[in-house]
Amino acid sequence: MTILQALILGIIQGLTEFLPVSSSGHLEIAKVLFGDNSMPQESLTFTVVLHFATALSTLVVFRKEVIEIFKGLFQFKWNEHTIFSLKIILSMLPAVVIGLLFEEQLEALFSGKIMLVGFMLLITAVLLFLADKAKKTETNVSYLNAVIIGVAQAIAMLPGISRSGATISTSVLLGVDRERAARFSFLMVVPLIFGKVAKDLLGGNINFESSQITTLSVGFIAAFVAGLLACTWMIAIVKRSKLSYFAIYCLVVGLLAIGYGMFFI
Repeated sequence: MTILQALILGIIQGLTEFLPVSSSGHLEIAKVLFGDNSMPQESLTFTVVLHFATALSTLVVFRKEVIEIFKGLFQFKWNEHTIFSLKIILSMLPAVVIGLLFEEQLEALFSGKIMLVGFMLLITAVLLFLADKAKKTETNVSYLNAVIIGVAQAIAMLPGISRSGATISTSVLLGVDRERAARFSFLMVVPLIFGKVAKDLLGGNINFESSQITTLSVGFIAAFVAGLLACTWMIAIVKRSKLSYFAIYCLVVGLLAIGYGMFFI
């Protein structure tokens, strides 16, 4: 992988992790277009580094909320921060269960299956379009909502289904306030990313080699900076009900990916 490719992939990850267009789907499309023939181990390491960068950017953007949550938790009192943390935990459970039970099957989907990505992007487009038309969005995230949103996050483990798009759309369709939906969507994934990074490190799945340091560093910085911008931008977009623009984008990219898979692979 060249430095330019690492830069481009880092920017793609940083932007698409928060914008509802599927980071995994775009990374798979980019790898196909780049003709990425890197070893699975190297590709996994790079992907984990990019996800770690975007998780850090989330913590920076929501640093006040995260600090308040930790303060509330360590007071060992039943308060709003404890309740919010419990909802985050509930939302994580479906993805944790699916990830543990079907890890190998899921990883097999991330191997240049561009047509699958295309069809999943079409599903993302439908979800975004429906969410943009939702009218009643005034409530907070309930315990039941947290579980349902968590199921949406688990489904979004498929390449091409946008995680932020699926969780935010599900939240809005459940009647959750748009800004609260965006904030909950971004915060609920952070523990999962750090947990996945820790699992891969402890399991020996990630090996850093000196030859990778430059490309990994470039990718990390690009994903972190792009993530900061996209996370802040996305909250404003959701509040203004502009998700239909991304629905059109996912529709076009999805159709192009399907066409490319049919005629060029």
